[in-house]
Parts: sequence; C-alpha cells; structure tokens
Amino acid sequence: MTGSRILALGHYQPSRVLTNDDLAAMVDTDDAWIRSRVGIRTRHIAAPDETVDAMAAAAAAKALAAAGLSPGDIDLVLVATCTATDRSPNTAARVAARLGLASPATMDLNVVCAGFTHALATADHAIRAGAARHALVIGAEKFTDVVDWTDRSTCVLVGDGAAAAVVTASAEPRISPVLWGSVPEMGNAVRIEGAPARFSQEGQTVYRWATTKLPAIARQVCDRAGLRPEDLAGVVLHQANLRIIEPVAERLGAVNAVVARDVVDSGNTSAASVPLALSKLVERREVPAGAPVLLFAFGGNLSYAGQVVHSP
Repeated sequence: MTGSRILALGHYQPSRVLTNDDLAAMVDTDDAWIRSRVGIRTRHIAAPDETVDAMAAAAAAKALAAAGLSPGDIDLVLVATCTATDRSPNTAARVAARLGLASPATMDLNVVCAGFTHALATADHAIRAGAARHALVIGAEKFTDVVDWTDRSTCVLVGDGAAAAVVTASAEPRISPVLWGSVPEMGNAVRIEGAPARFSQEGQTVYRWATTKLPAIARQVCDRAGLRPEDLAGVVLHQANLRIIEPVAERLGAVNAVVARDVVDSGNTSAASVPLALSKLVERREVPAGAPVLLFAFGGNLSYAGQVVHSP
C-alpha cells in the first residue's frame, strides 16, 4: 500500500441547542450582534454527564458502522482534543474501551482547533509506514466546560460535539501530504489556561492573521496535492467564525467548491469542527464520492494543518 483514504465518517452532537436568544437572557448580547460578528445562530451544549470520550465514542461507532468494519479491525485510535478533563487514561484509550477494540495503539493530540487535521496526517503517516492498517481519527470537544459564561466575547462562540473518520490503507493515496506549521511568537493569541481552565483569545489578532495569511497557505496545500483551487469540490475550513471562513474561501479561489458553513448551526467546536462539517457535507451528499475536498484548520498556538482528501 502506498497511501491511505477516508473510508467512512460519523458525527455526534448533544441534543440541547442554545440559541442566540437564549444567550441574550444570560449575558449582554443579542441575536443581531452575534450574527453580524461571527455568523453563529445556534450551538449544541453537552449535558454534565456527556464527557469528551462519550461523545468521541458515539461518533466513532457511527463511522465504524458506516465503514463496515468490526472493532477488531482497528489498530490505531487518535483523538484530537484540548478539553478532556483527565490525563490518564487518555481519551483515545477510553474510546477504545467503550467500543470494545482489541489492542489498538491509543494517543491523544492537543493542537487545539487544528487537532483533527494534525491527527489525520499522523494516521496517514502511520499507515504509509506500515505501523497501522485501519485507524480511527476523532475530533471531540466539550468546549463549554472551559468558557466563561459571563464573557460575551467568547461564550457566544463555542459548542460541543465530536466527529470521526475511519482511515484505511489504500493502493492509491487519497489523503494528500500535509502542510503544517505554527506561528510560535503569536501563540498567546488563543489560550486555555488556569484552574479552572478558561478560554480567552485576542479576537482581532486572530482575525487579521487568518484573513491575510491563510489563503496563501491553503493554496500551498492544494499545490502539495497536485491540484488547483478550482479543482476542489469542497472546502472545509476550521469553523471558527463565518466572517473568517467566507473571505478565506473567496481569496483561495475555490470557485467550484461547496464551502462548509457548519459554524452557523454548531458554533466553534475546536478540534471537532472540521470532521463535523465534513461528515455533514458527505451525509447530505453535497460533495460527490471520490471528489477532492480541502481540509484546513488553524487556531490555538496559532498552529495550522491542511490536506486534500477524497470524499468517501
């Protein structure tokens, strides 16, 4: 085998939906203010007993069923998260236990909002090297655990959820080489710090950096895949803010692509946002099977990672 591909996807979101009007009863804000600044209408909020690993396992179970594989087939579990409460056992190990997997390697990755695309690249590398054959790659977050509900600049942004991809060996590469990196000197622009941990960010700094720097980086991702932006059938950027997603997609030049806008209904779900948006596009058949889709995420640490995948 010379590469890997996404065989199937699955996602999970909590049943409770928090609207902008609900938030207006909690903090000094309103629907018009939120929509004009970030484009979000609703977000899903996990119940107290809905843990990160429980949501991750629910999404992974759906992906595994869609792939037609048994739990014993999975030999690698990677979970991208920055909101898991416990250090050990890690979230990936708890997911493996919930799903009854046999003896997989289990690892968590914390690259905040860029976690899933980093984890997908890691799974691709492991499969290409012969260290794994079938991997579960999951983004899962309970971001509402780390938000200050009295801070209207951040509490309006976040939501909870999880999504998973089954990645398998392929005779023909269907996941392109990753382009990844970071801007260490700007790492403090997005933070989850303290005890209890709380999310904060320099919103204008992130906005300016994302809208000016990301289009050129995203074009480099396409170059690595041997494609032009206009060849893309879909564009799935980190669902941070509709006011970032739309100008970045436009400046990229992916004129024939469906652009994911799941942030409108789900808010910013950090590491879950890219796979969640991709899973919904595929479920609704908004991108054809086998079509090239750009995945590109950025955020905490001002890290970024992207690749072009072929839709399952």
